Amino acid sequence: MGACEGCSWPVFLGFLFTFGLLLCMAQGDVHTYTLVLQETQFERLCENKSILVANGSFPGPTVWAHQGDTVVVTVVNNGNYGVTIHWHGARQMCNPWHDGPEYVTQCPIQPKQNFTQTVVLDREEGTLWWHAHSDWARASVHGALIIYPKPGNEHPYKHDAERTIILGEWYEKNLTEMVINATRTGGDVDTSVAYTINGQPGDFYHCSKESTYRMTVDPNKTYLLRIISAIMNEEMFFGIADHALTLVGMDGAYLDQVTTSYIMIAPGQTMDVLVMTDQEPGRYYMLGSPFADTQAPSDTTTPSAILHYNGGYEPRKYPNSITLPGSTDRDSAESFMRLLKSLADDKHPIKVPLNITKRLYLTVSVNNVECAEGDTCEGPNGNRHSASLNNISWTAPNIDILQAYYRKLPGIYYTDFPDQPPRYFNFTGDVGDNVTYPVVGRTVVEPIEYGSEVEITFQGTNIPAAENHPMHLHGYSFYLIGFGRGNFSPNTSIPTYNLPRPPKINTVAIPKNGWATIRFKADNPGVWFMHCHLERHAGWGMAMAFIVSNGPTKETSMRDMPPGMPPCPGS
Repeated sequence: MGACEGCSWPVFLGFLFTFGLLLCMAQGDVHTYTLVLQETQFERLCENKSILVANGSFPGPTVWAHQGDTVVVTVVNNGNYGVTIHWHGARQMCNPWHDGPEYVTQCPIQPKQNFTQTVVLDREEGTLWWHAHSDWARASVHGALIIYPKPGNEHPYKHDAERTIILGEWYEKNLTEMVINATRTGGDVDTSVAYTINGQPGDFYHCSKESTYRMTVDPNKTYLLRIISAIMNEEMFFGIADHALTLVGMDGAYLDQVTTSYIMIAPGQTMDVLVMTDQEPGRYYMLGSPFADTQAPSDTTTPSAILHYNGGYEPRKYPNSITLPGSTDRDSAESFMRLLKSLADDKHPIKVPLNITKRLYLTVSVNNVECAEGDTCEGPNGNRHSASLNNISWTAPNIDILQAYYRKLPGIYYTDFPDQPPRYFNFTGDVGDNVTYPVVGRTVVEPIEYGSEVEITFQGTNIPAAENHPMHLHGYSFYLIGFGRGNFSPNTSIPTYNLPRPPKINTVAIPKNGWATIRFKADNPGVWFMHCHLERHAGWGMAMAFIVSNGPTKETSMRDMPPGMPPCPGS
């Protein structure tokens, strides 16, 4: 991509040093990109608005590589605030330094500064994505990360062409100002006013019909759709009128193919879908329908795009349409989740951990904290919004945890994150007097020994109202071995586990008032963030971090701190 305008010599020298190391360590090719972040004017819904984007586009540019390659990306921040970039689903083996979440693995790239990141790809193959990981900046700073099979290998599912579909959101007001105000008052950010498909709201919003995204296709072909949810706060049903969807991949791993009329995709997830253009040539709606089974404010509008067949024909006045599940249809959401199974063939083996040495049982809650004396707060009952895991509300330090861990700095974080909730009660029923204010103000992490086989059960709660929660783990893909409604019970829940062919994913949608269990092997040393991918919940504290110790060899140990890391205000 283009040259890095304004790059300073120290950054450039750091890039050369890093690039030299990569030439020694990379198994595949090295690809270089530049992302220039700056405020840019866009018109949507008959209104002009300035938003932060990468390289002048919304969504941002696609980054691509092959399995096992390394991607080197120089991020140039010409915006007004500090920002970081995360490579969502890229394991970054032994390289947490360039994973991206602010104050976890790095501090923000300040305005008019640059930072060169290396994205170390391992076994990931399929569709991932990249996005800003600072406050709510990912609403407009995001794009696809596509990983093809190694040269000489083929995609396990035949197709003639591919397209990328990115689901997003559009906000009426200045999002940065809304977030700053919500942080100050403890209130909520206004919901989006539209969803988008490849940056466009579609036919059912005012002033949008002329710009609706149209995907032109040839008849009698098979198209691979790479679908990414960059939506901030809602899951989404998605389907195409009169066309079956064959799901073949998710979160950078292949699935055993299954045909369905719709998918349900949560924020942070990616899905690879085959579509055969075997219908009468014409125009067909591609629709989204938000799954917002909650009492919280939500955007319930309908984004659309058009699947448009090439050829000479007289089109109907309106595209054919589809009816998708409704916003509270839990049965349809969970029925879709039950379809997910790993491909698990000789070329794409899976290895589910069976000798569990580390177990966590995490309650997932939306809470509130008392308003400070003398303040006026805009959260529930005059309090401040909050959220927690095991009643600990995430508090970020003013220096990144990874640097503090590497430099052995005292007093930055504590290693006493609880493996179980502080008390047991009917989590998904009448919570009674067990609604507790979470612990705030301490940065607490969970240490894990290298090589541990880890099982985590996420338990949704009815505090104060239940909701789906898409939980994302950095640095790892994990196996979703089971999920269900109500409270997890070893006697009734464990027998339902799918151990032979669980899907391998990096973001799991925990059912409303239900549970989900995942497993992974802790073979990637470093500091790794885990959080809800609903931005309002992550911002309120529904997050934690793991510190995975080094393995016994240099190859199984975290890399040394590279030069050119963005400076921290507390360092």
